[in-house]
Amino acid sequence: MRLALLGCGTVGGEVVRLLHEQSADLAARVGAPLELAGIAVRRLGRDRGELPVDPSLFTTDPLGLIKRDDVDVVVEVVGGIEPARGWLVEALRAGKSVVTANKALLAEDGGALHDAAAEGGADLYYEAAVAGAIPLLRPLRESLHGDRITRVTGIVNGTTNFILSAMDATGAGFAEALEEATELGYAEADPTADVEGFDAAAKAAILASLAFHTRVNAADVHREGITEVTAADVASAKAMGCTIKLLCIAARGVDAAGRETVNVRVHPAMIPLNHPLAGVGDAFNAVFVEAEAAGQLMFYGRGAGGAPTASAVLGDVVAVARNRLAGVRAASESAYADLSVRPMGEALTRYHVSLDVADRPGVLAAVAGVFARHGVSIATVRQGPAEGSTPGSGADADLVIVTHVAPDAALAATVSELRALDIVRSVTSVLRVEGGV
Repeated sequence: MRLALLGCGTVGGEVVRLLHEQSADLAARVGAPLELAGIAVRRLGRDRGELPVDPSLFTTDPLGLIKRDDVDVVVEVVGGIEPARGWLVEALRAGKSVVTANKALLAEDGGALHDAAAEGGADLYYEAAVAGAIPLLRPLRESLHGDRITRVTGIVNGTTNFILSAMDATGAGFAEALEEATELGYAEADPTADVEGFDAAAKAAILASLAFHTRVNAADVHREGITEVTAADVASAKAMGCTIKLLCIAARGVDAAGRETVNVRVHPAMIPLNHPLAGVGDAFNAVFVEAEAAGQLMFYGRGAGGAPTASAVLGDVVAVARNRLAGVRAASESAYADLSVRPMGEALTRYHVSLDVADRPGVLAAVAGVFARHGVSIATVRQGPAEGSTPGSGADADLVIVTHVAPDAALAATVSELRALDIVRSVTSVLRVEGGV
């Protein structure tokens, strides 16, 4: 089995190393040796350390490498939308199996790749695109095909999980925790994709597509990052027996006409400390799957890094290589359900709202009236004087309200009206609450 490797950065280098170190075992598992036909890179002269590979295998012509007759499987670890999309469509249409870790491309236009795979009769595998080495996508697309998945909730970005875990452990603010994550190598020089939720949203789209047999794109995912989470938010969560995590949530639902839908979202949320995801710290990932027959399933491990991601890549390579040797193809894309994506405003959730209000009689009644006008029921209220103020002096007071479940649009409208009240000096924090607090 001859492999074309596109990209030789952190992950690609680990793929090369593992192919070399485990060559005998991999050949035994596949039934034939796995050999590199070539490695496409952007620059030939870049220092790649002590890679166990013949330098003559490197090329700057990825398309030429893909088109070679002696290439059986194309492995793509370059990332990005273009030119990767063109390369992989070319390979799949030519009947060459593809293994990719490209979450952005799969979330942006996975349908084009699946269509090309069907046209060429080739396999498309992408376990490494979500949660690194954690065996997650194959269970969703194969092991659980006899079941009906109702909800997927996950921590799928290690950078943001490290930052929020550090804020929870030390009381630090977001900027301090991000600085620490950068120093330790958990955050990129430009952390936007992570902290603004773009990375998690791409993964959420892939998870939802597999779980609900529906093509879901990144544009269908409601996305919020963690840059607005404060140390005060973390302290308030602790006071409630909660912690804050950036969650990806994909759930089945029913619209007003009674039709089944799916809602997919990424945002920070408070979850109780007894929730299975609450104890997932550091840069680890975990995904909690709920299915009608199987019940609750938890997948946990390192979700990023060169070696874990390369492990997932090679697992896929073994699978597609064995299929080619046997002359068979894996099950094709399952998108038969074709559920419509429910907008965020219709998603049912709960809010934790912190207000800075005037400390005088009638304030609580006025605030409660706003919630009532929007059909939002209040679960708990906590009120106290603002730091440094005297109770009853008319100075600021802190008011913290947690709601019962309501449509997100009603909750957002409630917060919008609260901001306009004269008695509300400011809405200091708004966070969603998940998991039965």
